[in-house]
Amino acid sequence: MSVTVRYFASLREALGASEVLDLAAGSTLGQLRDRLIQRGGAHAQVLARGRALRCALNQVMADEASAVADGAEVAFFPPVTGG
Repeated sequence: MSVTVRYFASLREALGASEVLDLAAGSTLGQLRDRLIQRGGAHAQVLARGRALRCALNQVMADEASAVADGAEVAFFPPVTGG
C-alpha cells in the first residue's frame, strides 16, 4: 500500500516537505516511524525514539498503535509550545 508522509517545522527542514512510501498492509504509525528511522542519517536523528514527536493520520491526531490504510496521509511534527 502507498502512503504520503508529510513533515512539519524542524522535521521539514531536515527531511523535506513530504515523500511517498510503500508499506506492508496492516502497518501501524509506530512501524512506519521505525522504518524511517532504519534509513539512518537525518531520518534516524530527527525521528529517533526518545524524541518527542506528534503524529496525525489523515489530519487527525493519532498514536503509534493506529493502523495505516492505503492512500493515507501521515504527518510527523514536533510538539508545539505557545506563549
